[in-house]
Amino acid sequence: MVLFFYNLALLTALVAGSPWWLWRMATKQKYREGLGERLGRVPLRLRTASAGSKPVIWLHAVSVGEVLAVGRLVEEIGTAFPGYRLFISTTTRTGQDLARTRFGAERVFLCPLDLPWAVGAYLKALEPRMLILVETEFWPNQLNGCFRRDIPVAVVNARISDRSWPRYQMLKRLWRPILGRLSRVLAQTSTDAERLRALGCPPEIVSVSGNLKFDVRAAVESDATRFLQNQAEGRRFLVAGSTLEGEESLLAAAWPRILSADPDLVMVVAPRHPDRFDDVVAVMKIAGIGVMRRTGWPAHWPGAPRLLHSGEVIVLDTIGELASVYSLASVAFVGGSLVPAGGHNPLEPAQFGVPIVMGPHYANFRAITEDLRARNAIRIAPKEELAKVLIELLSNREDAGKMGERARQVFEQQAGATARSIDALREILYVRSDPRRTAGQQGRAGRPV
Repeated sequence: MVLFFYNLALLTALVAGSPWWLWRMATKQKYREGLGERLGRVPLRLRTASAGSKPVIWLHAVSVGEVLAVGRLVEEIGTAFPGYRLFISTTTRTGQDLARTRFGAERVFLCPLDLPWAVGAYLKALEPRMLILVETEFWPNQLNGCFRRDIPVAVVNARISDRSWPRYQMLKRLWRPILGRLSRVLAQTSTDAERLRALGCPPEIVSVSGNLKFDVRAAVESDATRFLQNQAEGRRFLVAGSTLEGEESLLAAAWPRILSADPDLVMVVAPRHPDRFDDVVAVMKIAGIGVMRRTGWPAHWPGAPRLLHSGEVIVLDTIGELASVYSLASVAFVGGSLVPAGGHNPLEPAQFGVPIVMGPHYANFRAITEDLRARNAIRIAPKEELAKVLIELLSNREDAGKMGERARQVFEQQAGATARSIDALREILYVRSDPRRTAGQQGRAGRPV
């Protein structure tokens, strides 16, 4: 009954919004890309690959952040379950591009829209032995399609942010019968675990495994990092990562004051959203700041005579290189935190022992940030104090170095979520493949919602 009303509401919304969607598809190519796949046309490469002798595991990671978070987990699944074939889906185009680069295009695809026929086409083609959802990407038809086929569903790195928690509570009647069918939920923190139980996840399937992002390490040095090292010649770097609209203008306004305190600085700005790259370049030019785009670097840069200029700003207009570039930072600013957007992940600079600065808006990463604050391993600065705090850390290198080392210790001490996730996934696959399992062990996958 719940699913009936959900699909009725979904169909109504699609019909009502069809003029807008048709207009967007006619005027913007990105709205047309992959539309057939999203509506249930399974790519030939998936049908061919899934027809092999190995059974399939389907892992769904929404966008760039989730793809980065599961990098280590994907590797470990391949090692722990060599008898299975892993396929990875994403929702966003940027997540798709990164996943294809990281994991191989042959096993990456766009997740179908949550329409019964679209989801059903992929479940029929892949016949997965398990669906793994990253964080809290819950879609009723996708989940119900798994339940009807007796496919166990596990959620890894699960979280309910402060911002989304009220919305989940309002729809508790929708979520309770759906979440009650999940096989295993691995939460990032005890708060996340409590919220998931309150929404309807059976207490016995919920456990705290930690954050997968603590296990993600930028083991491969990116081309951007190598270029900056090659062209630096004594320059120091302020790296501003995952910035949002409004933050780049604050950084541009503070830049002359910061430079007066440390004239050898170069700032690397990595906007969170690719469609804002041009806007960020324009912000810097309007402020009178020399700016260079990552994609504008010469093709054969190792022999290029040009060196980075003091006071220059590099706009990192690529995807997937920021984590490595953080390793060069004398100080890192983590964006999404000067504006009320919930902040972004401070762990990427923490792994390199880099001193971190964030604004006061970090609700999306509250547990991580509060842990860093408790160890004096991060500085929180409102926008009016941003320049002051950055200058203090850049000027006092000894204290900044000690703060960065404490951040690295937090990162190291919190590792282990990947191993705990693998143990839980192994248990699910073992129980599923064990013909002696009891009806109770078969769990919640038998009845549709």
